[in-house]
Amino acid sequence: MSEPLVEIKDLVKQFPVKSGVLQRETATVDAVDGVSFNIMKGESIGLVGESGCGKTTLGRMLVRLLEPTSGSITFEGEDVTHLSGKALKPFRKKVQIIFQDPFSSLDPRTQVGDSIAEGLRLHKVGNRKQRREQVNRMLDLVGLEPSAAGRYPHEFSGGQRQRIGLARALVLEPEFLVADEPVSALDVSVQAQVLNLLKELQQELNLTLLFIAHNLGVVEHISDRVAVMYLGRIVEFTDRDRLFANPVHPYTEALMSAIPIPDPDRPRNRVILQGDVPSPINSPPGCHFHPRCTIAQAGICDVEIPALLPVNGSEEHLAACHLRTGAHQELDAGKKE
Repeated sequence: MSEPLVEIKDLVKQFPVKSGVLQRETATVDAVDGVSFNIMKGESIGLVGESGCGKTTLGRMLVRLLEPTSGSITFEGEDVTHLSGKALKPFRKKVQIIFQDPFSSLDPRTQVGDSIAEGLRLHKVGNRKQRREQVNRMLDLVGLEPSAAGRYPHEFSGGQRQRIGLARALVLEPEFLVADEPVSALDVSVQAQVLNLLKELQQELNLTLLFIAHNLGVVEHISDRVAVMYLGRIVEFTDRDRLFANPVHPYTEALMSAIPIPDPDRPRNRVILQGDVPSPINSPPGCHFHPRCTIAQAGICDVEIPALLPVNGSEEHLAACHLRTGAHQELDAGKKE
């Protein structure tokens, strides 16, 4: 992991809210609010947070299914933020996505083999025989029989449909894969199968992976580094082992305490967050998390937006918390001057 494959800088996505007969814009939804980080070649980044925090929106911008409002996305050193038409086609071949719902992402009227081969046809890869061979190879790679190519999505279980979605994403042999909560709709036993498969394929195909989830337990299994997201912002970012050994941000601590422990007698310190996630239409000032935070201080957390800063001087562990990174001391010093 020597150089970044994907570089994200100050990425913002706002959705207009329209109302009235004339459908005038009355507000905006700040779905992604100034996100910056790099994804290195061959690594797996876990992106975790509650529903509605902007994870899926961020993932869809990275594969250019959504147009960013501002900021930049660089892939292999090239700015792809505003590519369109023919200029975007080579990028599409290198970047793929697995959607959350394995059923609605497949056309119920199209045979599985044709769905998987669609990318090959669009990019004019090989002839019909070669495309069929590639489809069979992908089906075998994800643990399905070649005969599955002639069947329809409703003939498969949820776990099998997710394997089909994985085969369709991998058929063009991409370099970067965004997995948008690919196991959240599956049974726990099937989740483990799909996660193990994804991990094996990543190593075998040298994939770079952004794995989106709301379950930190799942993220721990598959990620090299983890980004914790809350209401459109990254609040903590570090490697997996460091995060699970020493979570710094109060939101990360709350997520950690919600991970099930398979030992009923083991003591645990459960952190219960008060209230719901605020509306992204009217986000709280300052730190977005301060209305639910147990350590928030008035005049600091509800005023100043916390920057993503090193924890204890380590550039490998970043957190956006005034009180846990010492940023409040600098704010106080600035006010006194």
